[in-house]
Amino acid sequence: MGGTVLILILVLLGVAVVAVLVVIGSYNGLVKLRNRYRNAFAQIDVQLKRRHDLIPNLVETAKAFLKHERETLEAVIQARNAAESARQGASPDNPEQMKSLMAAEGGLGSVLGRLFALSEAYPDLKSNQNMMQLSEELTSTENKVGFARQAYNDAVTAYNTKTESFPSNIIAGMFNFTRAILFEVSSDAERERVDVKFD
Repeated sequence: MGGTVLILILVLLGVAVVAVLVVIGSYNGLVKLRNRYRNAFAQIDVQLKRRHDLIPNLVETAKAFLKHERETLEAVIQARNAAESARQGASPDNPEQMKSLMAAEGGLGSVLGRLFALSEAYPDLKSNQNMMQLSEELTSTENKVGFARQAYNDAVTAYNTKTESFPSNIIAGMFNFTRAILFEVSSDAERERVDVKFD
């Protein structure tokens, strides 16, 4: 009888150890994935800051050529300021802040598109060395934002999958690991394919 009790105790102890190891492994996995998407968001933040820092120089350069287009230039600066404010307040752990950031970035992208379309009508502006350099830097930064956003969304997807999969979903619920939000394109203009034409 004593041997049976000892075996039962050892089995229960083994089950408890396995359960503890599963909890620890799931918890640590969630922490690792959460840190990965937070780091990915930090990379987006760096590129958005660079983008926002380039825009005032772009507007200053354009101002000399677009004297009659003051409304567009003011719209660019207002959208830039709104995007910068949203960026400074954004946390990847706060869905509302992320939605505000995406909306502000979508608005900025839209008015920048209008500015570049407008600059096509001003050959002197289009051929200005400063404008060409700033446009090139901005395009490069836009590409980096796109790559950083893709890395962030991949990290968020991995994290969200882990928070929804059994048994880590139980651990996620116990330790308040909430779903993260994807950084999605928020305007139809950003989704459209860009056609490059060479004359």
